[in-house]
Amino acid sequence: MTTNQWNEQAHFAGLDWARSHHDVVIIDRHGNVQEKLHFEHTAEGWQNLKALAARYPGLAVAIETSQGTVVEHVLEVGWRVYPINPKAAERYRERNAPSGVKDDDRDAWSLADALRLDGGGWRALTTQDPLVAELRLLCRDEIALIEQRTALINQMRQCLHEYYPAALQAFEDWTCPSAWAFVLAFPTPAALVTAGRRKWEKFLHVHKLWRPETTEKRLAIFAQAQALSGTASTVAAKSLLAVSLARLLQTLERQLDEYRERIVAAFARHPDHDLFGSLPGAGQKLAPRLLAEIGDNRASFANAEGLQCIAGTAPITIKSGKYCCYQCLRFACNETLRATVHLWADHR
Repeated sequence: MTTNQWNEQAHFAGLDWARSHHDVVIIDRHGNVQEKLHFEHTAEGWQNLKALAARYPGLAVAIETSQGTVVEHVLEVGWRVYPINPKAAERYRERNAPSGVKDDDRDAWSLADALRLDGGGWRALTTQDPLVAELRLLCRDEIALIEQRTALINQMRQCLHEYYPAALQAFEDWTCPSAWAFVLAFPTPAALVTAGRRKWEKFLHVHKLWRPETTEKRLAIFAQAQALSGTASTVAAKSLLAVSLARLLQTLERQLDEYRERIVAAFARHPDHDLFGSLPGAGQKLAPRLLAEIGDNRASFANAEGLQCIAGTAPITIKSGKYCCYQCLRFACNETLRATVHLWADHR
């Protein structure tokens, strides 16, 4: 859309959203307020927005997010969504209110005015393919669960450090379920020593940990488990925490396996499965994430540089007088895609 075409539009809107309520302000091409609507995040509240949208079909609306239920509902009413970076939105508010005064109604008006003045150069949010939208949510939720698993493992390691250092010495990789099973089978140093060599060997065989190069070292650590452990009160308290964390990790791992199955199934149904699956080093885990974040709309990126900017792999250039820096990290990007591309580079 050209600048003249944009300026000929009759109305513009801004939506300031929150968890429980939202505010919409509609202005005309001269910046005069035409409509205001404050509504709750309820079925009745969204019906009120639909009634307002019926009087302004195809309206352009600015909002400080590009995803979530609010964006989905706004797209359903037939409005065109123009997402704006929260940092940019803050600068527009400061321009209109240098004193720092702030309220929801003023924020919505500031977004609408920014869209009226500069929106001709913005890009409207396109409706996602339902399969890509599902895949994106599954992948992002899987990543969130993996982060929770990492937090639980760190908590587990700290707990064992306080009362059971022999367990930390015996197992290096605590993302492995066999390490959690060890804590459940032998929750205290005393329980480990009492179990004896025969049960130690059985545990290693059952969990496929028997290795000629590591078995004797592990068995020696098991035999000296009580040499360095906490006091009786510390062992009694921390062993319960360790067992609780181990059970949580096992439950979380089962849910991650279920997520992986759903992601693989959704990825296999998409027409671009072969394209993203053939990327060197992407594999079964990263290929679905790349498809989910990049999408299947080829028109989303005008060129490769545009994709690099969204992925955060294109550095920003800072110039001021004689000062010039070319190697600054790009923070304004899709952070999930940036992390995925980083992992992809490590796997290549």
